[in-house]
Amino acid sequence: MEQTLRITNVLADPTRFYIYQFIVNNHGDVSVQQIAESFKIHPNVARLHLSKLEDVDMLTSDARKTGKGGRPGRLYRLSNKVIQLHFPYRDYQLLSRIAIQTMMTLGEQGKQALYETGKLFGGELIKEQLSLNSTPIDGLAFSEKVDMLKNAATIAGFSPEIQASEVENKIYFRIFNCPFKEVTAVEPDTMCSMHNSFLKGMFEALFDNVHIVEIENMMSNCATCSYQVSVLT
Repeated sequence: MEQTLRITNVLADPTRFYIYQFIVNNHGDVSVQQIAESFKIHPNVARLHLSKLEDVDMLTSDARKTGKGGRPGRLYRLSNKVIQLHFPYRDYQLLSRIAIQTMMTLGEQGKQALYETGKLFGGELIKEQLSLNSTPIDGLAFSEKVDMLKNAATIAGFSPEIQASEVENKIYFRIFNCPFKEVTAVEPDTMCSMHNSFLKGMFEALFDNVHIVEIENMMSNCATCSYQVSVLT
């Protein structure tokens, strides 16, 4: 409870909250000067906000030489620690582990059920986005479908980055945050396969036929999970 109060107190400051959001969306390291310039505040004020976020384990940092001489600069990035705020306390990670372990006791049949359910939920996430759009799916342009995909992936907590080429019918899809990471550490192969099924459900809800190739995986010490998606016609 004490840590929860510390976190809520730190995020109660609007500037600090938006700085944290900025770092989440930045997908990399940020410097004090970068934050100062982006938010038009003095570097000392930026450093204070960053230090406060680091004090509650929302950020981590290290000093690195810039190659320009002088003292090493400090770079900040998201911490790997999971921040969860629930009132009253809820342990959804434990519930997830119980559910996954239960499915695993069913053997291959349980795994297939998990993959099919993951694909179903991925598709439903896109259908929720489609329901908010007055244009039917057949009337959406390629770029509009890609934008919808990015919105849905952001809602799912993937912190995505997408590059698309309509000429080549290819989509390069990168994920900087895996919402399943903590559970994946327990059952990496199974959870990564479920995650891929979830993504396939998202893509197939927008495009009739796709081929997804995994390029990078966070569980292999990569910075992201990245995919090349070919939209087949």
